[in-house]
Amino acid sequence: MWIAGVRALYLQALHPRAVRGVMHNSDFRQDAWGRLMRTANFVGTLTYGTADAAEKAGARVRRIHGMLSATDPDTGERYRIDEPGLLLWVHCAEVDSYLNVLRRSGLPLDGATADRYLAEQRTAARLVGLDPASVLADRADLAAYVEGVRPELAAGADAQAVDDFLLRPPTHPLLIPAREVLWRRVAELAYASLPSYAHELYGRPVPEPATVTRRLRAAGALLRHIPAHLRWQLPPRHILRAMARLGPDARPAPYKAGRLPAILDEPGEGGTNGDGGERGRWGTAD
Repeated sequence: MWIAGVRALYLQALHPRAVRGVMHNSDFRQDAWGRLMRTANFVGTLTYGTADAAEKAGARVRRIHGMLSATDPDTGERYRIDEPGLLLWVHCAEVDSYLNVLRRSGLPLDGATADRYLAEQRTAARLVGLDPASVLADRADLAAYVEGVRPELAAGADAQAVDDFLLRPPTHPLLIPAREVLWRRVAELAYASLPSYAHELYGRPVPEPATVTRRLRAAGALLRHIPAHLRWQLPPRHILRAMARLGPDARPAPYKAGRLPAILDEPGEGGTNGDGGERGRWGTAD
């Protein structure tokens, strides 16, 4: 998931207006780890938290985005960073990255389950301010959307700055060796997993996809050998808190993919009650 998250950042940076909004309004270069953990906390809350916690997290993001704007680098136009087109690109880059990396790293998701994942993520899109009806709900629609938006993408100065930052994020001098040994490997594998058009825009050779997939499978196998109780500490204990709230049957396992209802299912989906509320086994808000 960390590799997928970095891949998403590489993709998102290729949209000139989206990345300009980040460059104008974010402190990520001064607080790299803090920004990363806040993003991970938001994703963890939407994935493993209660419906109430997810709604509150989404409202906070919408409130912050609603106050921010940026200037188009080409036209000089002032625009809001919560434009639906920009939110949709950020959303699609994220869900595409999670799905692509997880499947290539060995998580057993068949096509139908992958499409279900994308459909479920329309709830996450709603929480950041998008109309769920406008969000791609399966792999075919996602591929068609990406193909349509590609002419708008470019690796300008802002994207190059993000690229440099992701390879060499600022850190304490004593931690630079660890950054080079650990973080750079994550960033390089995330970059290698990008689609061919992204490599071409960034101006580097396109790696052999089969070689990248083997590397992702090796990384996945290695990371899954880390004891679960250690892996589940990040994002900040969301998985452990969900298991404590929902009971031992909620323990995550690959074989459960596609079987269990989503916590934020809409009425008539997956097992919510008739009026759209949560089923009893999901518990109450923290």
